[in-house]
Amino acid sequence: MMFNTDKKSQKTALIIVLIGVLLGATILFWKKDGGDGAAEAAHAEEGEKKEGSDHSGEDGVILMNAKQIQTAGITVAKAESATMGNVIQLPGEVRFNEDRTAHIVPRTPGVAESVSADLGQSVKKGQVLAVISSPALADLRSASLAAQKRLSLAQTTYQREKKLWEDKISAEQDYLQAQTALREAEIEAQTTRSKLAALGAGEAEGTLNRYVLRAPFDGVIVEKHIAQGEAVKEDANVLLLSDLSSVWVEIVVTPKDLELIRVGEIVKITSAANDTSATGKVSYVGNLLGEQTRTAKARVVIANPNMAWRPGLFVNAAMTRGEKKVPVAIAAEAVQTIDGKTVVFVKVEKGFKVQPVKVGNSDGKLVEIVGGLPAGSQYAANNSFVVKAEQGKGSAGHED
Repeated sequence: MMFNTDKKSQKTALIIVLIGVLLGATILFWKKDGGDGAAEAAHAEEGEKKEGSDHSGEDGVILMNAKQIQTAGITVAKAESATMGNVIQLPGEVRFNEDRTAHIVPRTPGVAESVSADLGQSVKKGQVLAVISSPALADLRSASLAAQKRLSLAQTTYQREKKLWEDKISAEQDYLQAQTALREAEIEAQTTRSKLAALGAGEAEGTLNRYVLRAPFDGVIVEKHIAQGEAVKEDANVLLLSDLSSVWVEIVVTPKDLELIRVGEIVKITSAANDTSATGKVSYVGNLLGEQTRTAKARVVIANPNMAWRPGLFVNAAMTRGEKKVPVAIAAEAVQTIDGKTVVFVKVEKGFKVQPVKVGNSDGKLVEIVGGLPAGSQYAANNSFVVKAEQGKGSAGHED
C-alpha cells in the first residue's frame, strides 16, 4: 500500500512540474512579444519626433536653402557700423484742429422744433442742422418790422416837409423836425437789424419765432446734445462740428528736448496702434511747463484725407536732428516681433535662426542695435517677414 501511495504522489508532482513549465514558457513568450511591440512603438514615436523636428530644424533653426531664399526675395546683409540721423522720439496724441472746430450754440432760448443733424454725419457749409422756436426772437423780429415801418413813414414825411420848406410853404422848423425824426428812425432800424445779425437770424423765414441753426463750414458732427422738443438755453453747446480733413498732433516735450524743437521742423508721425504714418510741420511750441507734468506742449498739423487719424489716438513723433555714428546698425525692415520680443533672423548654415535684440534709435531706414547682435553678423534684411512666416509654421507643427 505504501508503494502505491508513493507512486501516486510522484505522478502528481510530475504533473505539477509540467504545468509550471508550460506556464513559464507562456509568460516568457508573452513578455518577448510585448517588448518587441513597445520597442516598435517607441521607435515609431522617435521617428515622428525626428520628422517634426526636421520641419523647424535643429536648435530652432528655420530651414531654408539657397533656392528658397532667392525665390522669396530675401536678401542677406551684414550688421555693421553706420552713420544715421539723430532721431528724437516723443509721445503725442491726435486732437481736433481747433481752428476748424466750432461749438454750435442757439444764441437765443427756445424749444427745438426739429433736429436734422445726426452724430457722425458729414455736413456742408450752410446746411440746416436744427430749427428752434424762440419767443425772444419773435419779439426782436416784431420790433425790427415796426422799426422798418417807422423808417418808411419818416422818409415820406421828410421828403414832404423838405419840398414844402423849399417852396416856402412851411416853416424851416417843421423841416428840421422831420429830418430829426428820420435820423432817429434810421438808428432804430439799424439797431434792430444788428441785434438780429448778432443772433445769426436775419429776416423771418416763415414764422417770426423760427430760428435756423446752420453749419458754419464743411465738417463732421462729433457731438450732439439736442433732441426734438427739448428746451435749450441761448448758451447751450447743442452740437460740436469739426473739419477732420486736418488734425493737430499734440506732442509732449521734456525740458531737455525743448531747445531742439523749432517751429517749422519736419516731424514724422507714426500711429502707436498700427504702421500708419504721416509727416507735418511744427506749428507751435509752448513757452510754459505744466505744473504737474513739468513738460511743454508742441503742435504739429497733419492732413487727414482718409480720416485715419482720429482724435484721441496715441502716436509717436520722430524728428531728425543732425547725424551720429553707431557701432551696429541694421535695416529697419529686418526687425520683427515674436511673442512680444524684438528679434532679427540671423543667417546660419541651413537657414536662419531667431536672435532677440535690443534696439535703439531709428531714422526710418536704419535701426541702431544696442544689444544681442554683434557687428559682422549676417541677417535677413528685405522680406524678413517671409522667414517669420516659416518660423510660425514650424512652431505650429511642433505644438501639434
